[in-house]
Amino acid sequence: MLTYLRIFAVNHQKISSLHINNMCCCKRRASLKRSKLFVPFGRNYSSLPGLIGNDIKSLHSVINPPIAKIRNIGIMAHIDAGKTTTTERILYYSGYTRSLGDVDDGDTVTDFMAQERERGITIQSAAVTFDWKGYRINLIDTPGHVDFTLEVERCLRVLDGAVAVFDASAGVEAQTLTVWRQADKHKVPRICFLNKMDKTGASFNYAVESIREKLKAKPLLLQLPIGEAKTFKGVVDVVSKEKLLWNTNSDDGKDFKRKPLLETSDTELLKKTVEARNALIEQVADLDDEFADLVLGKFLQTAIHRVTVAQMAVPVLCGSALKNKGVQPLLDAITMYLPSPEERNYEFLQWYKGDLCALAFKVLHDKQRGPVVFMRIYSGVLKPQLAVHNINGNCTERISRLLLPFADQHIEIPSLTAGNIALTVGLKQTATGDTIVSSKSSALAAAHQAKWEGEKKHKQNRDAERLLLAGVEIPEPVFFCTIEPPSVAKQPDLDHALKCLQREDPSLKVRLDPDSGQTILCGMGELHIEIIHDRIKREYGLETYLGPLQVAYRETILNSVRATDTLDRTFGDKRHLVTVELEARPTEKPSVMPVIEYGEAVSGDLLKAFQEAIENGIHSACLQGPLLGSPIQDVAITLHSMVIHPGTSTTMVSACVSRCVQKALKKADKQVLEPLMNLEVTVAGDYLSPVLADLAQRRGNIQEIQTRQDNKVVIGFVPLAELMGYSTVLRTLTSGSATFALELSTYEAMSPQDQRILLTRRSGSS
Repeated sequence: MLTYLRIFAVNHQKISSLHINNMCCCKRRASLKRSKLFVPFGRNYSSLPGLIGNDIKSLHSVINPPIAKIRNIGIMAHIDAGKTTTTERILYYSGYTRSLGDVDDGDTVTDFMAQERERGITIQSAAVTFDWKGYRINLIDTPGHVDFTLEVERCLRVLDGAVAVFDASAGVEAQTLTVWRQADKHKVPRICFLNKMDKTGASFNYAVESIREKLKAKPLLLQLPIGEAKTFKGVVDVVSKEKLLWNTNSDDGKDFKRKPLLETSDTELLKKTVEARNALIEQVADLDDEFADLVLGKFLQTAIHRVTVAQMAVPVLCGSALKNKGVQPLLDAITMYLPSPEERNYEFLQWYKGDLCALAFKVLHDKQRGPVVFMRIYSGVLKPQLAVHNINGNCTERISRLLLPFADQHIEIPSLTAGNIALTVGLKQTATGDTIVSSKSSALAAAHQAKWEGEKKHKQNRDAERLLLAGVEIPEPVFFCTIEPPSVAKQPDLDHALKCLQREDPSLKVRLDPDSGQTILCGMGELHIEIIHDRIKREYGLETYLGPLQVAYRETILNSVRATDTLDRTFGDKRHLVTVELEARPTEKPSVMPVIEYGEAVSGDLLKAFQEAIENGIHSACLQGPLLGSPIQDVAITLHSMVIHPGTSTTMVSACVSRCVQKALKKADKQVLEPLMNLEVTVAGDYLSPVLADLAQRRGNIQEIQTRQDNKVVIGFVPLAELMGYSTVLRTLTSGSATFALELSTYEAMSPQDQRILLTRRSGSS
């Protein structure tokens, strides 16, 4: 093994990057023959994790480091806070890359899609594996744009910690709140990095205060900046009372010095640092009982780690990723304060008792390899050629290859243990959110154990199932449009492309219009649909045509109505006869799905035989409302009576129930619901008036106007229908200086006048 690794290390220095296939001691020659990799985009990549220079470790420690030395982290933030730039610096200083990538130049590692490089934004989350001072870090760079919020959601749920990046001049922004709420939901410990400390208007105190006020978090100041904006030149380590100064002549920021703060030369800075350190010790002592008993400096870092993991407070660091300052201390903080996989409490692991349990959190389609599934391993070992059971899909599949993720490059490995993130090839049925275990019997044993534990603790079995099958909440799309292939002959190719893209991106919905037979594309925003259209062209070679973008409205009813319907059909010598009486009424609480209830007259035997058919009929009827053909929500359906002739098929029962529900909905007073967006516009004071005037014309409801440094922040609600092409208008009004963020708030009833205009426009255009 050692001989092989020496040969490997020598070969490694000769080429820029390596693709290591299954490294088996007894097949040395075959392994060496395969150790080649095509490197796209001409980037210089450094060594395989654990093999830097002549530092040769055992193959097992390279691939499977001790679980205590693993950190699974995500980088999350509002758009343009500097996530991807921070990630690039992290990769460079860890030795993963040999040159600094730049978002503006379009040569970053994690933004490897053509659309990402052209637009300078992150669309897909990308996973990268690297080492830092003996720790294995699996890092995921997530998008900041609201259209791709599901990308953040599905990654956060498999991470053990996260770095929240802030623009120091803006503090907490709209999308920061969204990703923070997502991290709260998945109980992910965080550290904060106040980026862009060199930017005009940067304010450390303002950013910290916004974290305290808007995020309701307790910031632990581990660093203080030395200067702000143009005068920013380094940071002070509050814990060690040292100053970190970067060499101004260094292009890449690798060269910096740690110096103790001296009474003679750093009087003011030392005073501030001592005050900040005393405040930090007080804060930690209040939050951590164990530390309060000791209150000794050498235990401070351990106590900060405990407080961070318990999510009682968030460590705050600062720097400027673009100017290469403050990133190395951030890496140290990741390894020091964020938890390892074994420090995270996953209740469901006890049910598997060391057997394989992994979660598929992302699927990509590779032209050569087919579906590539990102996997977080919670327990057990994952190996190539292993047959695994998919609980959600109730199917068994075989993993053909196992890879370590290096953005758009992958290194093939022979096995991977718990706590790691891997890529698997060969899983044809697995989709985002599926739970993967070693076998069906293992899943049944875990389910039995979960049920037994639930009964012992007097919990419902449903809770155990939910933990066992950790799914992903997919937001409802707010935009839709028709999509057509260049010719009828290309329709199967378009269907295949859309099927692949849907598996990758569960927030993309595709349906068939029953009246026109056209394919309808439903997405999270204008940019989302634009990117999908572009990907179909580039990746699948199809020139498709998009219809006009339309808003996804909803419908509801305003009063209770009853309806009766009878379906009587004879096929051959068999008679199918169903009579249904039901009531439709508005619900008190908002509900996307129809609330289904049964009257006393409906017998248990009938429900046992036909409940699924009845509920299928109700759900299908609520997919298209009588006004616009939009989905119905906030409706309760009560089945009062049902008479079924013996021998009647379940299909006929469903059809009769569906027709009866539609009849009731048509009789009721109807209401269109429109998506209302939470809008936040950041604009210079000079342009505030035209922006407010424009929002008033768009039926905007302004909640408040905040002051953020030299800018004004307008916060309010605006109907989505009024925001078509808003980015272009805002750019024109403010000479390109304003930015805005959108997030779906709720669905709200339209005014009678606006509803009439909409219905007239729709009937006129159809």
